[in-house]
Amino acid sequence: MTQKQWIAGINAVAAAIANDAEHVREVLLEAGAKNPRLAEIESAARRAGIEVRRVPQQALDGVAGGLRHQGAAARYAAARTWGEHELPALVEAAEGRALILVLDGVQDPHNLGACLRSAAAAGATAVVIPKDKAVQINATVRKTSAGAADRVPVIAVTNLARALRDLKQLGVWLYGLAGEAAESFYGLDLRGNVALVLGGEAEGLRRLTRETCDALVRIPMPGADAAHGVESLNVSVAAGVTLFEAVRQRGA
Repeated sequence: MTQKQWIAGINAVAAAIANDAEHVREVLLEAGAKNPRLAEIESAARRAGIEVRRVPQQALDGVAGGLRHQGAAARYAAARTWGEHELPALVEAAEGRALILVLDGVQDPHNLGACLRSAAAAGATAVVIPKDKAVQINATVRKTSAGAADRVPVIAVTNLARALRDLKQLGVWLYGLAGEAAESFYGLDLRGNVALVLGGEAEGLRRLTRETCDALVRIPMPGADAAHGVESLNVSVAAGVTLFEAVRQRGA
């Protein structure tokens, strides 16, 4: 199914037009604004056959929902939402090279958006998130992801531990990232069906998630100093590091 929503901000609107124009229904631009990027957005939208309207700033404030719109907003119909029942078909279609990012309780929409951007760039098969106690796809996530939220399947699951067990049954190896783990992430073979499981900002991986993983590994950090609190990477940084190590091993 599709979802209609407003996205706001010059980069978000430009990315939506560039990457997924068929789902942009309308573009609103601030009347009288002199920013040359707004003119570029208008030209790109008109070339794509998208309706463009110049409106007062107050109208943009209303549809932006508190986001900084910079004089641009778009009414957007997201390409689709994905159900957890579709995950097996995605894994099968990857033909033994599925690359799945699992995020266990990420709360910050900017972090989720950044993770989706890395996942899309790495050609990930899917991103799996829990429906509860985690941020879902919203306007902030969509803006931060720069269009990636609609280029990679995002699957929100009711029970994350059960979904992980189902992935195991599909032949996917589950590797959880934990700072205290003894094994280095760089010792893994990431060329087959793998899921990279990362925890949320506050608590990391939850107990059931840890227990379901095939192995817990860490990203070596020579500059880490536990005494001064430098002992873990931001989840979006860790996602980028791990995803692109898989890309490197696969020779892409």
